[in-house]
Order: sequence, then C-alpha cells, then structure tokens
Amino acid sequence: MTHSTPWSSTSAACRLEWRPSRWVIGAQRLLAGLAPWAVFASGMPRPAAWPLAGIACACGLWLAQREAGKPVRQLSWPAGDAPVMLDGEPLRQAELHWRGPLAFLHWHGHGGRGGRLGWWPDTLPPAQRRELRLAARARATARPAASMAP
Repeated sequence: MTHSTPWSSTSAACRLEWRPSRWVIGAQRLLAGLAPWAVFASGMPRPAAWPLAGIACACGLWLAQREAGKPVRQLSWPAGDAPVMLDGEPLRQAELHWRGPLAFLHWHGHGGRGGRLGWWPDTLPPAQRRELRLAARARATARPAASMAP
C-alpha cells in the first residue's frame, strides 16, 4: 500500500509580477507601421491622407512606447479573506477574467478608481497561470453565495 500525502483543501497565496507584454508592444508597432497604408487605401483625397497617415503612425508608435514604459507591478492573491494586494495596496472588488491563455484583472482601488491589467502568454508562464487560476478559484468558492429574496 502506498502512502501519499493528502491533498490540501486550501490554496496557497499566489504572488506574481505583471510586466508589459512584448507581444502587445510588437503588435502595436506593426499596426502603427501599417496604419499609413490603411489611410491611403481608404480612398481619402491625397492632400488629407498624407497628414492623417503621419498622425496615425505617430499615435501608434506613441501607444507602443507608452505600453513599453509601464512599470512592473507586484500582485499578491492571498488565500482566505485577506484583500488582493497590488504593489502593497489593497484592492476592492478584484475580479480575474480568463480568455483562453489570457488573464485580465479588473479592480477598484482607493477612491473608487478602477484599473486593469492583462497577462499574455509571454508574461505569464503556464505554471504561474495555473497557480493564479487556482488561487482565484479558491477565493471565489470561499465567498458566501449571494442570496435572493423570494
């Protein structure tokens, strides 16, 4: 008879970092480079298309640079009823949404101001993705279910 360790019913706290995705930055730069061709292909008169093409390209590159310059964030998703922490600050109404391998965190912080972060496969390896999914699921099942009035 084999002796195996029993499975734990609680999940350990999940600690991970968020950083800008190289995939997102690369896609934004690619779209910025393709934007002028889209403007010219639209059939817009050339005197108006040239400035718009330049503006579209510049805006796309600015967005990519802004994304690349975002600071690294530290997320702590604790087990139990402790609040989810982002950079040492507690978050209210932290919700984790999944779209295949993509994870999106939506929250409300101090003063009701909301925020969101997205983890792409290049920033969240499968092991950490599973750890985050388990921690979020354990937290969701620990919350009391909302009751409806008859």
